[in-house]
Order: sequence, then C-alpha cells, then structure tokens
Amino acid sequence: DPTEERQFSQPIPIEVIGLDPGMMVTNDPPDQVNVVLSAPRSIWNQLTADPSVIRAVIDLSGLESGNHSVSVQVQINLRPVQTISYAPRAITVTLERLSTRTVPINLVTRGDPAVGFQAGLPTLSQTSTVISGPASLVERVQKVEALLDLTQVFETVNRTLTLQAVDANESPVTGLTLTPDRVTVTLPINQKGGYRNVVVKVVTSGEVTSGYRLTNISVFPPTVTVFSSDPLSISALPGYVETSPFDLTNVKDDLDISLPLNLPEGVSVVGDQTVLVRVGIAAIQSSLPLANQEITLVGLEPNLAATLSPDTIDLILSGPLPLLDAIKAGDVVVSLDVTGLGRGVYQLEPKIEISIAEIKVESVLPGTIEVVITFAPTPTPRR
Repeated sequence: DPTEERQFSQPIPIEVIGLDPGMMVTNDPPDQVNVVLSAPRSIWNQLTADPSVIRAVIDLSGLESGNHSVSVQVQINLRPVQTISYAPRAITVTLERLSTRTVPINLVTRGDPAVGFQAGLPTLSQTSTVISGPASLVERVQKVEALLDLTQVFETVNRTLTLQAVDANESPVTGLTLTPDRVTVTLPINQKGGYRNVVVKVVTSGEVTSGYRLTNISVFPPTVTVFSSDPLSISALPGYVETSPFDLTNVKDDLDISLPLNLPEGVSVVGDQTVLVRVGIAAIQSSLPLANQEITLVGLEPNLAATLSPDTIDLILSGPLPLLDAIKAGDVVVSLDVTGLGRGVYQLEPKIEISIAEIKVESVLPGTIEVVITFAPTPTPRR
C-alpha cells in the first residue's frame, strides 16, 4: 500500500463557524482551499470516494466589527493522512454589525396621463418595508422608492412595482434585503372636467363607381378627446363626433384622406384637428359565359390536315365586373398546340389565353378536344 503525495482532485469549500447572529460578513473572501496530502493509496481511494471527510473551517467566534485575518483549519476525519500544504492558509474577513430598519415606501411617479386626464390618490398594498443588512448600508438609506410611469395612461393603473432603496443623492443602495421587496399600487385615473373621449363617425355622400363596391371605412384615431370650457356642452354630446362629409362619387380605388371634424360651437379637439379616413374600394366580382369560342390550331405541319371535334368550346370567365363588361373580340384566344404530331387521333386540352390579367377561367367545356390528323389532300392539277 504505497504512500502517495499529491493535490486533492477538487477544492474544499470553506465552512464558517462561530459567526455572531448579530454580525455579517460584508466582503467577498475566498470560499474554498486547495490541499496537498500524503496518504497510502488505499486511503486516497477512500478520500476520492467521499470528499466530505475533508473539511476547511474558519472560526469567527468573538470577533467584532472590522477587518480580521482568520486562519483556515484543515480537518481530515481519516487516518493515516498527512496535510503537506494548503492555500490559502488565512483569509481576510470584514465583519459588520447587522442592522434592520423600517422605512416608509415613497411612490414616485414619472410622466403625465393623457391629455384631459388626471391621477387620483394612490393605494399601496404596503406602506413600509423592512431593510436589513450591514449597518453602514442601512444608515445610508434615505428612503425607499417605487417608480410608477404614468405616461399617456387614461385608465386606472394597477401594477406591482419593485422597491429600491436610495441615499440622499438619489443613488441606489445595493447589498440590502428589503421585506417585502415589491408593492402593488392602484392609482385611479379620472377625466378632467370639460374633457371627454368620444368616438369618430365618418360621414359619406354619393356612391362609388358602377361595378365597384365599398369594402371598408376605418378612421384613425377611432376616438378623440374634446374639450370645452362649458362642461354642459361636453355632456350634451351624443358620445360621438362626425367628420366633414366625404364624397364617394366616381371613386374606384382605395383612398386615404384627412378629414376635419364637425364640432359644436365652443367645443374643440385636443391634439390633431383632423383624422385619417381609410376607404377600401373593390370591383364587384362576377362571371361571364362565352359560348362557341373558335379554336386556333398551332404547329400543324403543312402536309397535314386536322379535324376538331368539337370545333368550338364554351368558357365561363370570372373577374371584376367592369373588366368583364369591357371584354372584346381578341381578348380571349383558344388554341390547340399540335406541334410535332403526325397522323393519328389525339385528345388534347385547349389552351386559354386572356389579355386581361385580373380575369380568370372558371370553366372550359369540353375540357379536351379530339383531334384527327391526316395527310392533306393533294391538289388536283388544272388542265
């Protein structure tokens, strides 16, 4: 069982004993040591299997506030083992008296509610918190704050906020424990007298171009805040305000337009004086049957002849009604491609070409055409 000297394979955590419950360590001393041991191989096997038999301890019994150099004691509950060396052999520990203090919670608001609104009195789930930690840090704390952002709010606020301890310079004080460390705040937001939120109603006149339909009218913003020095004028509003009339006559495309609002005398809009109205226009979709459309042969060899059965087809087209109404001869071409085909009987699908992209083919009847290709008759010589 030969004796071996080597460094233990893993650092040993440092245990702290004897710390006065009223004291705390405020610095960040090393928390582990590396040890070099000499022991028989069989003992090394036991140490490796159960590292807990090696302890590193610092004893803080009887130490007061201040900086202390404390020796590290290595203890091994196994024999025979010799401690050759370990590092660090001593560590510096800063002790400070533990202090607690109850501090009221100060709600700090940032930003302003939306125009025409005002904040009421807040309600906090806790009015104070207990701060605990090193006495020097506790003494630095001037107040504990909860920050609430009210920017553009227009309805009652209910939020849970994180508490922050700050010093006399409004700088955060870290390293403390706050109990509780959060507070729930309820803050009513009320509309000021003479102000009111109302919806915007778009007023239109006229009709869109024939063959088109109105798909959508939307307004941005959908609500506005109005004000009057006479609260009765505001109360008399029906809950909405109308835009100036917008004429839809001959409109056939989507449109964005800014419109002013029609307001009673003495009533004004807070903010932008116009609203954006977005109008959606779409062509009415319809269908158009086309009967007996002639078929054009493409690619037939000069010495061949072809017979089609049937020699016409029926189509049903779909698309915007104004475009269907405007279709003329030549806009729709039906063809059969027989390029490279010799004598025989073929079932071919006709190709439909429409010069107007928005128009689609819904139906082709029949879907295939029988093509009989034969030799072209030889012309009879004239005498």
